[in-house]
Amino acid sequence: MEHRQGKASRFASPWVQLAFGVICMAMIANMQYGWTLFVNPINEKYHWGRAAIQVAFTIFVVTETWLVPVEGWLVDKYGPRPVVVGGGLLCAIAWVLNSVASSLPLLYVAAAVGGLGAGAVYGTCVGNALKWFPNRRGLAAGITAAGFGAGSAATVVPIAHMIKSSGYEATFLWFGLGQGIVVLVLGLALAAPSQSIAAAKHAIGQLGQAAKQGASAVYNAGPREVIASPIFWVMYAMFVMMAAGGLMATAQLGPIAKDFGLHDTPVSLLGLTLPALTFALTIDRVLNGLTRPFFGWVSDRIGRENTMFVAFAVEAVGIVLLSQYGHSPVAFVVLTGIVFFAWGEIYSLFPATCGDTFGPKFAATNAGLLYTAKGTAALLVPFSSVITAATGSWHAVFMLASGMAAVSALLAVFVLKPLRNAHRQKHAAPAAGFSYGNTLAQE
Repeated sequence: MEHRQGKASRFASPWVQLAFGVICMAMIANMQYGWTLFVNPINEKYHWGRAAIQVAFTIFVVTETWLVPVEGWLVDKYGPRPVVVGGGLLCAIAWVLNSVASSLPLLYVAAAVGGLGAGAVYGTCVGNALKWFPNRRGLAAGITAAGFGAGSAATVVPIAHMIKSSGYEATFLWFGLGQGIVVLVLGLALAAPSQSIAAAKHAIGQLGQAAKQGASAVYNAGPREVIASPIFWVMYAMFVMMAAGGLMATAQLGPIAKDFGLHDTPVSLLGLTLPALTFALTIDRVLNGLTRPFFGWVSDRIGRENTMFVAFAVEAVGIVLLSQYGHSPVAFVVLTGIVFFAWGEIYSLFPATCGDTFGPKFAATNAGLLYTAKGTAALLVPFSSVITAATGSWHAVFMLASGMAAVSALLAVFVLKPLRNAHRQKHAAPAAGFSYGNTLAQE
């Protein structure tokens, strides 16, 4: 099925597929990154409490991530088209439900529906990029993930204004319908590479970059073999620790700004004057998007683990500085930008590393298994509200997030790198009897 679909599609070229994937990711970005704008308005209307409302965010992330392996399996078997089309429909339905949710159970149901839809789109687009660009996985995964990281940047201000002028209910309704329709239409144009093209591109790319990325030339591991590998679980633990801090910032940035007394404080930077929260959200979304292709590109050149060490260490320092100096409006905007810049790259580095290590044949499924770490990390987000309520400040939460980032940085170079080097040497047999011919699509 995958072979026929990739060959028949008029859009079956690497860069076209990458562009469609980026747009689809941008359309679902608000489901996660725009959520913080809705928390306070919902609480002001129903008085359910922030912690109870944030459970919806956790449900969204859990369903978005933990079902991605199933969705990835469907992509590997049937191609990306039906999975993304279905995901677009579910995303639209979710925000329509949010617009009429008058009880917490309905809000939670909408979160689950949205998570299922967003996961279908996210997992498919990243997995498809890994297959089309095996010798530039870091860059391709980074560009694709950038759509999700920066996709909401252009809509932060419109959403904030519409919430104030028309209410959060109308904002959920119209943005949800618009975003869902775009995903559905573009989903019809998605296609996977034919099996011959995928095999040729993988062999050529991996033969050239094996030593640098810890990749094997002709190795393809299925899901069972992957979850039995210690490399997978080291990456999983690192992913959980890194994702937890970033998700906390994503979900709680609005409440943090309010508790810091900065919610509506005007900030002037770069020739613009905006409320501190709106300014921070806009810059954060842009940097959170740029970091993914940037660090992905860097990792294609200096190695995955070396890049992880640098980025994760910057994240650890940035969080500490935010805790110490974040009460200043300008510092709040700048430091949250640094935190998001040093966090978003996990969504390019980990999928690329997974593809390098375990091969392209089951790339969507294996990347989906690793992506469930984000769902595990999301379970920690509600505890940030609990810890803050118990201690009376965000300091303990910030220190915990910083510590996890520092541990992840050390694991990258002292544990993950040696494990992957040993793995590469074990599976370093060169491809034999392979005829490239004209099967390699031009990138």
